Amino acid sequence: MAGITLATATARLDEYLAAELVVLGGQEYVISGRRMKRADLAEIRAGIEAWDRRVKELSSTSNGIGRSITPRPLF
Repeated sequence: MAGITLATATARLDEYLAAELVVLGGQEYVISGRRMKRADLAEIRAGIEAWDRRVKELSSTSNGIGRSITPRPLF
């Protein structure tokens, strides 16, 4: 994902974590015996995992822990 900064990834992770709390607090209801959900917890958790990985990747890169490049010989 080009152009995603550590700050953006961290903010997005925070948003997914907040959404998870809302869903866990009860965004499910029943009307005429039909169960309805306003949000999909599995989808939110998948987003948390994806953004957590992205934050870790960007954190390690900004801390110099990422991949190193070995210079090629000049001749």
